Amino acid sequence: MTKNLMVIGTSSHAGKSMLVTALCRSISRKYSVAPFKAQNMSLNSWITKEGREIGIAQAIQAKAARIEPTSDMNPVLLKPKGDHLSQVIILGKPYADKKAGDYYDSIDGLMSIVEGAYRRLSKIYEVIVIEGAGGAAEINLYDRDIVNIGIARAVKPDILLVGDIERGGVFASIYGTLQLLPGDIKDLVFGLIINKFRGDIKLLEPGIKQLEELTGLPVLGVIPYMDIKIPSEDSVSIKDKVRNRHPVRIAVIRLRHISNFTDFEPLEKYADLEYIEAGDDPGEPDAIILPGTKNTIDDLKELRMKGMDVKIITEAKKGTPVIGICGGYQMLGTEIVDSGIEGTGGEVSLRGLGLLDVSTRFCEYKKRTEQVEKIITGDGEILGLIKGERVRGYEIHMGETRSNGHAFGDDGSVSTSGLIIGTYLHGLFENENIRNSFLSYLYKRKDMIFKSKEEGDSIEELSRFVENHVDMGLIYRKIEGQ
Repeated sequence: MTKNLMVIGTSSHAGKSMLVTALCRSISRKYSVAPFKAQNMSLNSWITKEGREIGIAQAIQAKAARIEPTSDMNPVLLKPKGDHLSQVIILGKPYADKKAGDYYDSIDGLMSIVEGAYRRLSKIYEVIVIEGAGGAAEINLYDRDIVNIGIARAVKPDILLVGDIERGGVFASIYGTLQLLPGDIKDLVFGLIINKFRGDIKLLEPGIKQLEELTGLPVLGVIPYMDIKIPSEDSVSIKDKVRNRHPVRIAVIRLRHISNFTDFEPLEKYADLEYIEAGDDPGEPDAIILPGTKNTIDDLKELRMKGMDVKIITEAKKGTPVIGICGGYQMLGTEIVDSGIEGTGGEVSLRGLGLLDVSTRFCEYKKRTEQVEKIITGDGEILGLIKGERVRGYEIHMGETRSNGHAFGDDGSVSTSGLIIGTYLHGLFENENIRNSFLSYLYKRKDMIFKSKEEGDSIEELSRFVENHVDMGLIYRKIEGQ
């Protein structure tokens, strides 16, 4: 029989995704294991080999487990679009745009989809590591909660509860969460974990002892704050990003509906990425990135309203490279025509930034989702040096873009200067050739030589780190039924 291990948290961003990733890698050394999250709300997503869209966290966790991601690992994905509206993606395919109340009215049908996905995984894998969402003690949602209480009641997993000490009040949040959990779910919790600790562990020990006495549960570990790079799950992580005093500064425009900003995280080892709000002054960055967005129309309107469009155009005319990905690519064009699919304001025709000779139309509620491999066909000092080489990525977008010239095979566009580049390829900077060519150009402009660093296995590093601070023996005893 499949063994179920579940990680729930006292709050959002407590470290559930990180812990599930580490556990998937550790357990994979002894058993076949798969991650599972019944419902995810995230604008950072991934496309499976079958062209199904899932939360990026479950894709990373599958990689940690050394298996191929599938839509069964995240059967329900919600992608916020603004105005309390989210795109509902079921088993990797867009289903409908729904407001919160309408979504919860359909929860019974969604639970049967969740249970079906779980059953298919349980027929294949020996262990399933289930991730909860947000804070587990959302008492106002217990009758409609499929991702914490619902799946826990359905499969009765052994549960770990993790709390974030960096936010303060970790003892109260752990104890309070336990007290508010329904009795049948509370009985499934077998251990507690404190995450993101900074300081002297001896000062924490009296509190740990009292917490164990109050709850009757062991604290399996205290995980120190760590700086191990794995892709971020959602935009909450942007607030945690720090500049590292690299010689190159890249301004990423933080659109209101920003999505898949994990596209740029491979650059963080070599450049300072500064997330700039639409109303802020970007200064004089070495490059500008326009990221993906769940609402191209509304975000472009906001850029124009707050004057960011003029600032981007001004920097581009000065020779600053501008990279647009997905929605950002659409904004770089001359025009966007929407029949009410992408934006929240109905039918509209909107002038783009005019930095690329492309135009985009949103004519139907249809999303392109697939993994792709392209040949670099663009010219200029960035793409020209690696022209003819291959890049891999994945596409997640609505709308069709017409271009007179392409940057990557039949995709994207590049300006005559070679410094304005647009593409639908998410994961672009995961490609070493693109990453190195882009950074080499930026370093060269500062009369510096760019040197690439050897890439380690961050997932393996994460799992070993967690193993050193968590009682894995007790976890394995639970898995083995002892």
